[in-house]
Amino acid sequence: MTYLETVAGGPAPTRGTAKEARTRAPAPPAGPPRSWPIVAAAGTTVLLWASAFVGIRFAGHDYSPGTMALGRMLAASIGLSAFVAVTAALRRRGGRSRAGTPEADAPARRPGAPRGRTLGLIALWGVAWFGGYNVALNAAERLIDAGTAALLVSVAPILVAVAAVLVLGERLTRRLGVGVTVAFAGVALIAASGFTGQADEMGVALAVLSAVLYAFGVLLQKRLLARVDAATMTWLGALAGTVALLPFAPALLDELATAPTAATLGMLYLGVFPTAIGFLTWGYVLSRWTAGRTTAATYLVPPVTVLLSWTLLGEVPALLALLGGALCLTGVVLATRR
Repeated sequence: MTYLETVAGGPAPTRGTAKEARTRAPAPPAGPPRSWPIVAAAGTTVLLWASAFVGIRFAGHDYSPGTMALGRMLAASIGLSAFVAVTAALRRRGGRSRAGTPEADAPARRPGAPRGRTLGLIALWGVAWFGGYNVALNAAERLIDAGTAALLVSVAPILVAVAAVLVLGERLTRRLGVGVTVAFAGVALIAASGFTGQADEMGVALAVLSAVLYAFGVLLQKRLLARVDAATMTWLGALAGTVALLPFAPALLDELATAPTAATLGMLYLGVFPTAIGFLTWGYVLSRWTAGRTTAATYLVPPVTVLLSWTLLGEVPALLALLGGALCLTGVVLATRR
């Protein structure tokens, strides 16, 4: 395919005779690409995911890591199930209203429900991200503040880029090498002092584990979105993650009886907004942008988290941690820029 074909999204036009030019139907005028819904969805994801770090820190005083993850995913699964049911009903109603039209008579192009290996990989993705990532991050934020956790998790794009080199055989560029070095220098500064001047080695390790699970989830989700739509994958993954967390159900019932209402509402917020809505918008963006471009949009999550935690939780960042955070984000940008 030529450069023109790549840019235009189709074969390059060929020169025909004057007669062919006169008889050829005029092409419809090409309008500008409708990118604003994707940008709006990316912005929604950034804001909701940034608020999740603050919400975890807030509710984590009254809920243990496993129980908070289960309560969050129960709320998310209920919300996502309602969304899937409503959209399916609207789709059926729209199909009946178009009965007899050429569009309705044309063969359906929607893929069927995932099954077999695809369904198993979706379940693995859900257990790793909605289960493992949530528990690890919840545990980390019992030991470190929201800003530290957000900055450490932000190295996930670096891990995605490194995985592309090690697993997919992509070339290790100088920019990637420099970016990795700078980012991990920033991580070292954050780990040494903590974002508010206090560090906990176990908390840092758990946050880094969260970043690893995050990177794994992005790589697997991008691959699976070629076979299944974002809403279905998010819904099935949330159900799989919820099932994996069910061993925490007895403890969740005990903590629900003693936790203050504000903490319970915070946990429900985490399920409905950062998880159900945030992952729907994330899947929408990821299915239309590249994995690198989508994860690059999440560079804004740590700064937004810092502002929210500073404003809502009074977690004032230390100067050394601010330098580490700047290095971390600079390294991520260097490593993932094309």
